[in-house]
Amino acid sequence: MKAAALPGDPPPEGAPPGGRRAVAIWGIGVSVYFVAVIFRTSLGVAGLDAADRFDVNASALSTFSILQLLVYAGMQIPVGLLVDRLGTKKVLAIGVVLFTAGQLGFAFSPSYGTALASRALLGCGDAMTFISVLRLGTRWFPARRSPLIAQLAGLAGMAGNLVSTLVLARLLHGVGWTAAFAGSAAAGVVVLVLLLLFLKDHPEGHEPEPLRHQGSAYVRRQIAASWREPGTRLGLWVHFTTQFPAMVFLLLWGMPFLVEAQGLSRAAAGELLTLVVLSNMVVGLVYGQVVARHHEARLPLALGTVGATAVLWATTLAWPADTAPMWLLIVLCAVLGACGPASMLGFDFARPANPPERQGTASGITNMGGFVASMTTLFAIGVLLDATGDDYAVAFSAVFVLQALGVSQILRLRRRAARRERERLVASRVETVHVPA
Repeated sequence: MKAAALPGDPPPEGAPPGGRRAVAIWGIGVSVYFVAVIFRTSLGVAGLDAADRFDVNASALSTFSILQLLVYAGMQIPVGLLVDRLGTKKVLAIGVVLFTAGQLGFAFSPSYGTALASRALLGCGDAMTFISVLRLGTRWFPARRSPLIAQLAGLAGMAGNLVSTLVLARLLHGVGWTAAFAGSAAAGVVVLVLLLLFLKDHPEGHEPEPLRHQGSAYVRRQIAASWREPGTRLGLWVHFTTQFPAMVFLLLWGMPFLVEAQGLSRAAAGELLTLVVLSNMVVGLVYGQVVARHHEARLPLALGTVGATAVLWATTLAWPADTAPMWLLIVLCAVLGACGPASMLGFDFARPANPPERQGTASGITNMGGFVASMTTLFAIGVLLDATGDDYAVAFSAVFVLQALGVSQILRLRRRAARRERERLVASRVETVHVPA
């Protein structure tokens, strides 16, 4: 195993050069992820319209997002293997074709069944983007830039969410369902052309060593070895517990909750959804800087975010009047914005727990946590709304059940993960000091 680079070390010989060309190439990859997030979150502003268009109840409506997330979560580890085998450019190109076809199919779907298939196709393409963009960054920039590159990629995703909330919502109510979704699909065509013409997997002279063929036994060993590490499991549960409240709110149930349960106009509800995204972008920068300087702040930040989210949801749902006051909804949405950045802390537990050759597998396992929680909550809320006659207070109480489960697992694993991380840190320092001349 190679010695870990220490902060302040000069980049090793042969490290990627970075520079303007790297920014331009990486920017093309980020633009693909940006468009994928627009398409992923487009149903969040169209949930009520989708229910009317396809004449479905809350449970059937939630199936759109559940299926999309199910495909996304299930693809994480296979996509990591595909990127290693085929390279970033090919995987991103396949992803763009799939999520653009899914968005276009959703625009023209005449029935619930075809619309469902289109969202599954979209989820499959979307799943190929984030891991590919992270891999592209490691190929074009020195390792010391990796945390910043990953943070900026996440911000690009939030910008895509913002565009979906602001622009697509207006298009939907201005030009109608088909024109809005079909028109947005044109963005996929644009990034596909840019990708095919200009994107390169790596700089000249920095070609990776070709991988030998690895069979299914190797894949099983990789997954098992990653799962045995307490840090991987802690990362999964941190991601599970922190991400889903905001994901569920933005992806589907936020707009119906604000309009139907809180009596807001669609415009006002859209502004609150925008606040969640803006808060996410700001908090992401703050959390990134804090953790970079104080690594031990990871768990307090994660648990603090979970606690604040639970308190604000409980206060909102238990408010004695028929609707919560606007100031409370604003605070709720601002706190929900911290969920995404807190979920990224899960990768900060999984990363030091695994050697470089298992990073992709460990990241895939971690990334599944929040999406599994989101799928479960999306479905539970839909079922509870149908069972209770649209009682949002009862339906959104499902959030607390999953938070309690996640926190119990975080507390169970935290000491073992911390002990293993300290052991790895000591071992890497010894290896660095005793590296042969």
